[in-house]
Amino acid sequence: MSIEEQARATAAGLAIWRGRVAPQPITGGITNLNFLVEDEGERFVVRIAGDFPIHQIMRFNEQAASRAGWLAGVSPEVVHAAPGVLVTRFIEGRTCQPGDIREPARLARLVPLLKRVHHDMPCHLRGPLLTFWVFHAIRDYAHTLAGEGSPYAARLPGFLDRAAQYERAVGPIDMVFAHNDLLAANLIDDGERLWLIDWDYGGYGSPLFDLANLASNNELETEAEEWLLSAYFGEAPDSRRWAAYEAMKCASLLREAMWSMVSEIHSRLAFDYAAYTAGYLDRYARADARFDSRRAAA
Repeated sequence: MSIEEQARATAAGLAIWRGRVAPQPITGGITNLNFLVEDEGERFVVRIAGDFPIHQIMRFNEQAASRAGWLAGVSPEVVHAAPGVLVTRFIEGRTCQPGDIREPARLARLVPLLKRVHHDMPCHLRGPLLTFWVFHAIRDYAHTLAGEGSPYAARLPGFLDRAAQYERAVGPIDMVFAHNDLLAANLIDDGERLWLIDWDYGGYGSPLFDLANLASNNELETEAEEWLLSAYFGEAPDSRRWAAYEAMKCASLLREAMWSMVSEIHSRLAFDYAAYTAGYLDRYARADARFDSRRAAA
């Protein structure tokens, strides 16, 4: 039985269903297996995934963040959670693409959503929780890649040297609870509001990482980035904030590329991780050059 067949059988066999169900795969996931289930007229999303320590993913943390997200009004309702299984209500809406995030009207709706994540969710979080520090993730991935003969091993010392420079440029941070994985596909627009899904990397960290991660994953132009920072912080970014933001943006892109490098070795899902790595390395190189040019002009 394939991993997909095993996951579908697990989803179908959950004791919460009132009738006989036939889980249908939801395509697009690059870490987990997800299914749409209709049960007596109601629809749910079933997420099948175990702990993934090599990617710093622990499901107790994801489930706690998902519950808090519902209570804070930013995520779908959690109706069932068990080891390796998370069931939420299905949201009828459009799964966003990067171009959707770049639309000014939708970007404007994202700022209050992120503020609710950062400042309202902690009121609803329960139990032990993780932190997310992108520079730890980069260093940890470098250890994994070096130890497992990655074809990128020769580039790791350079990546680590640059990451240390970015970390110094970020400096002290404010601490909030953040999503930390703001790919367009983790946002759903139901026509009236935006919903955040996928709390694999939810944890305490810097709000600046969420902003940089949103911008880097969705390729915002400089004007939109300046608007985003001004709208979130209530003032135009000064040179210090720009430097920290650019450093976080580089770190976000490098971490995503290294996540994919590790996935090339470890993932059993049918996804072209090599192409994903190459795409993010190209975007990282451009952001890294911009980081240097801004520092030189300062």
